[in-house]
Amino acid sequence: MHQTIGEHLQDGTARLEKAGVPTPGADTAILLAHTLQIDRAALVGRASQQLDTLQLATFLNAMDQRALRVPVSQILGTRAFWKHDFQVTNSVLDPRPDTETLVEAALTTQFDTVLDLGTGSGCILLSLLAERVTARGLGVDCSRKALEVAKKNREALGLTERATLQHGDWFSTVEGKFDLIVSNPPYITDDAFDALDPEVKDHEPRIALTPGGDGLSAYRIIASDAARHMTSGGRLLVEIGFDQGPAVSSLFDAAGFSQIRILPDLNGKDRVVAAKIR
Repeated sequence: MHQTIGEHLQDGTARLEKAGVPTPGADTAILLAHTLQIDRAALVGRASQQLDTLQLATFLNAMDQRALRVPVSQILGTRAFWKHDFQVTNSVLDPRPDTETLVEAALTTQFDTVLDLGTGSGCILLSLLAERVTARGLGVDCSRKALEVAKKNREALGLTERATLQHGDWFSTVEGKFDLIVSNPPYITDDAFDALDPEVKDHEPRIALTPGGDGLSAYRIIASDAARHMTSGGRLLVEIGFDQGPAVSSLFDAAGFSQIRILPDLNGKDRVVAAKIR
């Protein structure tokens, strides 16, 4: 006898819970709603219905992946960030709500040009350009696969004319000066990397997560080279780990930046260091 939607929700939740998934009920509902192409809230009214053959195969395949701790966003192929849905793959970081702190802070500044270092999916750069309709930007990444994802997101948001995407390692291929430089660089330490959840450690690009060692090497490069690529009065904003605020602030201070601030995310944890060129 074929199972009903309600039974799939119950059994799927139990399966994901056994697999160690942190939010088994919510994830099962998300994957089932996505399979049916309906809102999650509509599942309740369809609890007694059954899936057709194609829907069942699609749902079971999604559940197989989730049980292996593949992130929901990679199974769906998209992740909501700021005001848009961004395509994601295992070649880019999964855009996270914490990073919206950086976008929000950047939008309090005035800029016509923006540089995004380590752009990944392009979620930061493209979110900023979508808000500032006359601004132009450059996104740089050392991963060509990540840039392919960013290009798809750029096209989906209609920003091809204003967003340039370029292969390069930090500032190595960057020319010109910018009013705003932003970055969510790899900052997880070697020790902390080993303790990450499987969804992150096993399914997101290591190069975008950790630089190794103390996790600060990217900030050292940014602190050293950013000023020569900034216009007078330009702003610099970087995402940080919750305990890295003082160390990154010290690097920026030693490099000659002023008005250095540590900004919290919605959970009250240090998340962004902002600075201004002197």
